[in-house]
Amino acid sequence: MSMLYECRLSEDTQKYAAHKLNETKDNRNYCLNEIKSWSEENPHLHIRSEPKYVLPFLRNCKFDLAKTKEKLKNFYTMRRDRIEWYENRDPYSEDIEEIMKLGCFLILKETYENHLVVIMRPTLQNPKIHTLDNMLKVCMMILDTAIIENELSQIYGLIVIVDLKYTSFAHVKQFSISTMRHLAQALQNYHCRPQKIEFVNTPFFVNVVLNLFKTFMPEKLSKRVHVNSTLNILDKAILPKEYEGEGESVEDIVNFWRQKVVSRASWFLEDEKHKADFV
Repeated sequence: MSMLYECRLSEDTQKYAAHKLNETKDNRNYCLNEIKSWSEENPHLHIRSEPKYVLPFLRNCKFDLAKTKEKLKNFYTMRRDRIEWYENRDPYSEDIEEIMKLGCFLILKETYENHLVVIMRPTLQNPKIHTLDNMLKVCMMILDTAIIENELSQIYGLIVIVDLKYTSFAHVKQFSISTMRHLAQALQNYHCRPQKIEFVNTPFFVNVVLNLFKTFMPEKLSKRVHVNSTLNILDKAILPKEYEGEGESVEDIVNFWRQKVVSRASWFLEDEKHKADFV
């Protein structure tokens, strides 16, 4: 596939990317070609080297080639090791379809100050029926779709709202030490930058778990995690009606992303092979 990239970013966004991420046309082309050559020299990683898959990593690392290579290596190794998240990503499977319908992971159609806004509702799933790993698998399927389709998210990053309403001790038990560690690693390895991670409707007994979870994060990311009582950090105009906002309903958002994910069923099947070999 051609390594050409056609920039469709607005002039303001291009200026922002140049100032904040060191992204210029010349630097972008140079880095894309460097990563292409490096991926060919490291075939065991099975990296997707097309611009639309590499650019999110370059932008995440501010076009530092050494950091980008390390992140790519860690990401594709994670895809190999975390089979519970990256194998059998079939939108038509019963478990995945059920979790998508629950709306555990919502991405609002409207951005907030150019940030993609995610509302994560992990405690809507029933621990007696669903596993936390399957819920996280669905989250990553939706996120992968959004990051590829929305370039602004690669440049301005995400605002993540984690709504813990309806949390039970059964939900807390799902969040094991190993899961905390793996999820913290995923946040570091992923090709998007959470600018804020805001926990809302947090029961008092969950704070101990959150504080432990933060110890697995790098300091820079840990400082972006906050516990709030309301969603007043966002404009009500973009929030779903169920969150006292003026935006689309949760049901409409859920259906929108279900259709998006289902339309990429063949892509998810092909994407499964892109993971590091065991060496």
